[in-house]
Amino acid sequence: MPKRRIENNLIISGIILTPILALYLLNKFLTSTRILNQTSADFDWIKNGIKNILGYSTIVVPTYLSYIYIQKTDYFARCPRGLMVTTLRTLFVEENTSESLLSQQEEAIPIRKKTYWRRAFLLVFYFIGLQVSYLTWGIVQEKVMTQVYESKEGKVEYFGDSQFLVFVNRFLAFSISGVILLYKKEERHNCPLYKYIFCSFSNIMSSWCQYEALKYLSFPHQVLAKAAKTVPVMLMGKLVSKTQYKYYEYITSITLSIGMIFFMVDIGNDKAKTSITTISGALLLIIYIAFDSFTSNWQSALFKKYSISPIQMMCFVNLFSFILTGTSLVQQTSFYSSLSFLLKYPTFSFDCVILSICSAFGQLFIFSTISEFGPLVFVIISTIRQCLSVLVSCVLYNHELHALGVFGLSFVFWSVFLRIYYSYKKEQKRIKRLRTNKCSERQKF
Repeated sequence: MPKRRIENNLIISGIILTPILALYLLNKFLTSTRILNQTSADFDWIKNGIKNILGYSTIVVPTYLSYIYIQKTDYFARCPRGLMVTTLRTLFVEENTSESLLSQQEEAIPIRKKTYWRRAFLLVFYFIGLQVSYLTWGIVQEKVMTQVYESKEGKVEYFGDSQFLVFVNRFLAFSISGVILLYKKEERHNCPLYKYIFCSFSNIMSSWCQYEALKYLSFPHQVLAKAAKTVPVMLMGKLVSKTQYKYYEYITSITLSIGMIFFMVDIGNDKAKTSITTISGALLLIIYIAFDSFTSNWQSALFKKYSISPIQMMCFVNLFSFILTGTSLVQQTSFYSSLSFLLKYPTFSFDCVILSICSAFGQLFIFSTISEFGPLVFVIISTIRQCLSVLVSCVLYNHELHALGVFGLSFVFWSVFLRIYYSYKKEQKRIKRLRTNKCSERQKF
């Protein structure tokens, strides 16, 4: 039995290490060729994106091949014990939690309802926390990607490695959520860890595209693109989760997109030097919206299937994001150049820390708001934040805004509030129907 276990462990080790080495060498070869190194500055994002994906593949491909091998060979039946087996079980196997769920129901303790004033205080606290976190994050994000940094010797430079910013943000978010999980008792986690890789990869790519787009488009364009991503989110929801939408959801989404077009036509692109620059920025926004739409729908599917807590989702998604971006940065050696930039420009170091802290705590405020007050209240707070973000950016970074832009902006947020109103009416009808059903059941007795 030990001999068979050793043989199987050697096979699985070969399956993991061989593609890692092969992909690493391929990454080094391609990144050193003229094809990737002699591209136009307008298309640097394509070169950088290919390098990043090659780096992520050294983790994703061996994981996929291991999964295929385990499925086809009944690996766990032949190797019931060992450190590698335990690791692979955690990564690929869905635990049966029927007993733990039963015991939780038996030992359930009634939760005391919060008083009106306590809930009012929490709502104000979460509102202020979200506004401060993400308004600060938006301002610092635009500064990091668009403003020059000056060293003590008077040398000035732009910081251009978007992946390093994603790496730092995810590392801090993972650290904070990990500490909370250690000190907060959560329900048993039964989701196979490999399922987080999908939304982790899409989350990394959406964040990277968001940072890269700031090199080609102004921050207000990004905010409006986020506000107008409801149509692709709905399409991705039908594809991933088979979600059915109401007629008013389609109407408000189309109205919102029209408002965004008015805004973008009016404000123009004050960063575009050529039409190619504008095309690059638009392509990055389209890719960002596609990945971001997939992320939210995939996470929603995991929440529903495995009853994951928000802090567990935050911890494991950021764990894999940290691993993927860290692996890619080390392979490209850009990790060391970014650290050198960090040490050379103290102002950038401060901005980087503030950006990461705001991102991490912003996630905590999001999860807390949705958990306590539901998604409807969060959408209202988020909409107010988007309005303020655009206005603050226009003031601080001198983005021009005229009558047509104001009309388009108001059109966008009017459509969002209209959607909130219809959602509220729908919820009220549902509550009324439930009360009517309860009354009719009582009358039967």
